Amino acid sequence: MIATRLLPLLPSDLVNTFEHLVAGMRLLAIRFLLPTHGIFAGGNGGFRSACCYLVIALAFVISSIPRDLLNLSHIFYATTPFFEANRLALIDEIKKARGLSPKGILGINTMVVARDYETIVRTAVEHGVDLIISGAGLPLQLPEYTADYPAVALVPIVSSTRAARIVCRKWERQYGRLPDAFVVESPNSAGGHLGAKLEELGDLAFEAEQVIPELVTYLQLEVGHPIPVIAAGGVWDRVDIDRMLALGASGVQIGTRFITTDECDADIHYKEFHLHATPEDVVIISSPVGMPGRALRNAFVEKEIADSPDLEKRCLFNCLHTCKCRDEQQYFCIVQALEKAARGDIENGLVFAGSNAGRADRIIPVAELMADLVATEVHPA
Repeated sequence: MIATRLLPLLPSDLVNTFEHLVAGMRLLAIRFLLPTHGIFAGGNGGFRSACCYLVIALAFVISSIPRDLLNLSHIFYATTPFFEANRLALIDEIKKARGLSPKGILGINTMVVARDYETIVRTAVEHGVDLIISGAGLPLQLPEYTADYPAVALVPIVSSTRAARIVCRKWERQYGRLPDAFVVESPNSAGGHLGAKLEELGDLAFEAEQVIPELVTYLQLEVGHPIPVIAAGGVWDRVDIDRMLALGASGVQIGTRFITTDECDADIHYKEFHLHATPEDVVIISSPVGMPGRALRNAFVEKEIADSPDLEKRCLFNCLHTCKCRDEQQYFCIVQALEKAARGDIENGLVFAGSNAGRADRIIPVAELMADLVATEVHPA
């Protein structure tokens, strides 16, 4: 991992892609237990017995490069090929997370669309993660990459029952297994890349009230297995959690609210940008990944929306299977945009956020937030 000032100098060899940091590969290290529910910051690997579990997965608890890695002892990454740097950085993060939580459940969230997807998955399981959450495409080959580690829980991210059905049929037919859970992400409220076309956003067919009961019914009646469903997108407080559980979900995934915590290691300007956001600041952009995304309005986003000639459209890393920046010279380099924001350049970077951005009124410890989320007495935030 290297300082931002080296970015223009190393277009093909920059260390530790931010795609692995924000878009997916952050590790879960905090484990909380309730009498009837296990709550995990970052995800839940114990899905084979998880019908009684409530899962809170923090997509952005740790949403940028740890500061203690930005030192000369890691400058060797600057001369390491891009994907190898990714792999080495992931190993470092797994070791760090395991050191923080020796008996906890560790996992990663990684994108199918990434060119080093298979390498990242294999590296993660070889180094002891318990859980793989995978989206930005259907992870149809994921069981193949984890075949030597059958205890690792595999959790696809989907936005519809149709997508879940494709995964179940493919996995059962080709690998003789089923997912350990599904994360159901609502594109109408989630942050970051969205599992729907631009023209489909706002369609009620993607709302949790429609998808979750339908998917739960499909898994129970057609698949015949009690596979947990984890609701994601638009979940902010205990009221939202209870609403999702009432729909049939076994747990929830929360991202945006954990950005404004002490433990989130994004730059303080990144956190404060979320803190001061308003509902009007939450906008939809186009992404070189080929999906729309939900982000906060800033100078960078204004340029993207206006298709400004000042917006750099140069692929720096060749990190994606599908990249409109590389292939069609459209949009921007997703890694560079996300990395700039997380380091504090919030006007020239991309700040992904869910629809609840701006609801936080202060930066708080995760412990305080968790206490609020699991409190018996409900206090809507």
